[in-house]
Amino acid sequence: MHTTLLPDGWPRPKGYANGVSATGTESIYVGGQIGWNSQCIFETTDFIAQVRQALLNITDILRAAGAAPEHITRMTWYITDKEAYTSRLSELGAVYREVLGKHFPAMSVVVVAALIEDEALVEIEATAVK
Repeated sequence: MHTTLLPDGWPRPKGYANGVSATGTESIYVGGQIGWNSQCIFETTDFIAQVRQALLNITDILRAAGAAPEHITRMTWYITDKEAYTSRLSELGAVYREVLGKHFPAMSVVVVAALIEDEALVEIEATAVK
């Protein structure tokens, strides 16, 4: 079970939680997933499409552990282009909800100079508890 933490007087964040309390017996740690498919091939150079693929990769890993998106308690996103992220928030939100639903874990977004795979525009780590 997960409980979203919202301190008294704080505004409710949009699209993420400031904190999550989780009880469960199994923790799942998903290493950084990038926007390539299961064969390690990039099918696109579009930021939103790579986010979608990275999120799909996360759901595949969760499914392998018998978990689902609602078990995610924390995500960290590493992006190479802040403008690509901030200028397309509505598209980003739509893809997020399409893949993960309306479940919003504790989340951070970090801008980085580059990722190890040259074609990668985003890398997402996740932690889940079931």
